[in-house]
Amino acid sequence: MKKIMLTAGVMALSLVSAGVNAAVSQEEAARLGQDLTPLGAERAGNADGTIPEWTGGYSRPGEDVNRPQNPFPDDRPLFTITRENLNEHRDRLSPGQIAMFERYDTYRMHVYETRRTAAYPQEIYDIVRRNAENARLVEGGSGLTGFEGYVPFPIPNSGLEVIWNHLTRYRGGAVQRTVGQFPVQANGRYEMVRLREQLVWPEHLEGGRTSDDDNILFYFLQEVLAPARLTGTVLLVHDTIDQVKESRRAWLYNAGQRRVRRAPNVAYDGPGTASDGLRTSDGLDIYNGAPDKYEWNLVGKKEMYIPYNNYKLMDPSLRYDDIIKQGHLNPEHIRYELHRVWVVEATVKEGERHIYAQRNFFIDEDTWTASVVDHYDGRGELWRVAEAYNAQFYGSDVPWMAAEALYDLNNGRYIALDLANEESNFINFDITPRRQDFTQQALRRMGIR
Repeated sequence: MKKIMLTAGVMALSLVSAGVNAAVSQEEAARLGQDLTPLGAERAGNADGTIPEWTGGYSRPGEDVNRPQNPFPDDRPLFTITRENLNEHRDRLSPGQIAMFERYDTYRMHVYETRRTAAYPQEIYDIVRRNAENARLVEGGSGLTGFEGYVPFPIPNSGLEVIWNHLTRYRGGAVQRTVGQFPVQANGRYEMVRLREQLVWPEHLEGGRTSDDDNILFYFLQEVLAPARLTGTVLLVHDTIDQVKESRRAWLYNAGQRRVRRAPNVAYDGPGTASDGLRTSDGLDIYNGAPDKYEWNLVGKKEMYIPYNNYKLMDPSLRYDDIIKQGHLNPEHIRYELHRVWVVEATVKEGERHIYAQRNFFIDEDTWTASVVDHYDGRGELWRVAEAYNAQFYGSDVPWMAAEALYDLNNGRYIALDLANEESNFINFDITPRRQDFTQQALRRMGIR
């Protein structure tokens, strides 16, 4: 990690203390939409043209809103990385990705033409521009001030600011989806957990943000629909902007006990819902929650092969058995591209504890999505590797994921999330939930019905 080459202009950033919490100047902010994209990525391509210039992304408002079709059906891989030619590509892979090749002779990466498809609504660009001049970290970096809803630091000065961009990136404002979670055993067997989820920023509630939403980043509601033994389990989360000042509020309705109770372990390395021990609470969405347990070092930027434009993983003609394979997802349905990523190294603070003593993040510059994360145990050994299978939901101008996965390099098990190939009602960004839908009383009603 220490040998990663920094791209031009980033060296100075990596030397800035993580304690810096000042917004950028008007002159710096004016770069957004000029030499930088409106979200802060380098607009220009790379020197050899393998990463193109960003020209606005791929946007088709209202088209295939709920299940986008592959807009590049004629694309074919430029080349395929295998164990045999791995040495030719090591400098553009993470240690965790390299370890996947070394562990599985069936693992491969089909690398396609790079298409910078990330596009957002103009109102999000406007918010991000204001954040650039106004948003700051609060004392200790555990929260934000002067911040509006999404991406506070498009021109980041520290690793912690980059992580806050991932935590607050735009995911549609309000969305409901039905997806599968798949804890996969070492022999490839799995039992799907079907989930219905709602994720809503207060601004998108009926009536908009009010004083009741003070310090609320978003509301999250997750209902287990299958298997039968878990049906009726419902999780409600009020995620706070400053989780050290006011910790995440979480409640769980347990169908067996028929009551709502507080769930303080839905944070940090508490077990993820129905994950068979394969992910932590803060491992959902690759990484979420309060960042206070780690020191965040901004290493710099690099060019790297990451999953991108993964429309095949949303293809309803595929069955789950076509995708879920022993050891890893079926590489024939996964697309990788060369993109620039921010590299952030997180190490547990002295006096704190977490099952992951170190996490190394590789964060896509165009979307602020943590696209690959290498996880290390307390002995400093590489343990797990996560990948976000990025896709542009172009009908709603939302860059998000077709799926995510976390692979355990020690025991050969893994967990895949968010696949919806066999779901008739996948995703809907056109919702306006009511505030009362995210209360303890609503949780109880959901569990009883």
